[in-house]
Amino acid sequence: MSSVREVAIAAVTDVGFVRMRVSKVVGLKDGDGASEFVVLEELDGDRHLLIQIGHAEAFALAASLDEMEWGRPMTYQFMAQLVRGLGGRIREIRLDGLVAAAYAATVEVEGPQGVELVDARSSDALNLAALTAAPIFAALEVLEDCDRRREGDSSEAVLMRRALAACPMTIKRIDP
Repeated sequence: MSSVREVAIAAVTDVGFVRMRVSKVVGLKDGDGASEFVVLEELDGDRHLLIQIGHAEAFALAASLDEMEWGRPMTYQFMAQLVRGLGGRIREIRLDGLVAAAYAATVEVEGPQGVELVDARSSDALNLAALTAAPIFAALEVLEDCDRRREGDSSEAVLMRRALAACPMTIKRIDP
């Protein structure tokens, strides 16, 4: 039964999704505050997907990309270890829709009981992908929505274009 499901999932991925990778995490001054974005780039093309994420999620993702080591597991390291400890693995991440104007994700988890699709925030799913090397796929509709948001002179469009051009956020440990 699982082999039939795997074929169906592969076919959907081949047709309506684009393989992406996390390129960088950026933090931008935005008026009196700050805005953080994760920037994904197409593996076999030149498209980008920009997703505004929270400060804590941006910090965790930037730390993972910088291969930062912690004395104890942080939240996403714990989540990845929990999946592995239960005999599972993250098969793939799909950025596959919009929920309340935010990009939603599906995490495909394979375990002893089979394959499960788990609804997630995109920032949480991308943090897991960074730790597990799970492939990331973006739906064509999500990429098109991002392109529309980046057009024009709205404050969101300006921030997105700044994020695309910005240098990546780096996380470094300061040892006393």
